[in-house]
Amino acid sequence: MRTVGVIGAGQMGSGISQAIAQAGMKVLLADIDIALAEKAKAGIDKGLARLVSREKITPAQAEAALSRITPVADYAPMAEADLIIEAATEREEIKRKIFAAAGEVLRDDAILASNTSSIPITRMAAGTPDPARFIGLHFFNPVPVMGLIEVIPGLATSPETIARTRAFAEALGKQVVQAEDEPGFVVNRILLPMINEAVFVLGSGTASIADIDKGCRLGLNHPMGPLELADFVGLDTCLEIVRVLYGTTGDSKYRPAPLLVKYVEAGWLGRKAGRGFYDYSGDAPVPTR
Repeated sequence: MRTVGVIGAGQMGSGISQAIAQAGMKVLLADIDIALAEKAKAGIDKGLARLVSREKITPAQAEAALSRITPVADYAPMAEADLIIEAATEREEIKRKIFAAAGEVLRDDAILASNTSSIPITRMAAGTPDPARFIGLHFFNPVPVMGLIEVIPGLATSPETIARTRAFAEALGKQVVQAEDEPGFVVNRILLPMINEAVFVLGSGTASIADIDKGCRLGLNHPMGPLELADFVGLDTCLEIVRVLYGTTGDSKYRPAPLLVKYVEAGWLGRKAGRGFYDYSGDAPVPTR
């Protein structure tokens, strides 16, 4: 993999682009507006500068990585990409539109991948030019820091596509977990029900936000409590994943917690909105209830 296209310049797309560029590959970064891609590159520049200040990388390494990222106005330049990664919001209808557009420029020997965290790969592959060259490539946030990537083949994904995708993930310095195309794959199949249950516990009045998170940090030895983590991930993203788990399995144990739905409807989406289970308007996060 010499050139990688990344579609979606949000938090995940930016992190993916940075990790790829730091690994020495060229990145073509696109969004619905090139201004968003340019803004993402500026954010990556700041992230690299922080790494320099912490002496994690040298100024020359930061400059070289940034120079490998090119914001693009449309998908046409991605005709040179060996791999195109979709990193849009966790909405299947949006992803399908991206696959259709990217498929028009996808080279005959290139791979198309989705950074979905829960949507079935086989189902999405049916809407791509060649399901044999379509695969799930699930990064974790923050991408430059997290050491794991889930590789999820669909029913029609070829062994060659799997091997090339694993090699790409390992070239980024990541560890690989290969998962079957089952709802939520491995990590989110375990994590999101825990977060959802924490919201049920909060909604029932069993404990406060602070005590739920403290209990999980100290009692389970987790670095972050489930409600704090939900804010970090984004409550809208958490809700979308839980809805996918519930919708694809029909199992009531995955039904979304009503309080989670209410927070999303209120626009309290977590850190990115300035408020979720915690209020981020001050110097330190404060539980909202």
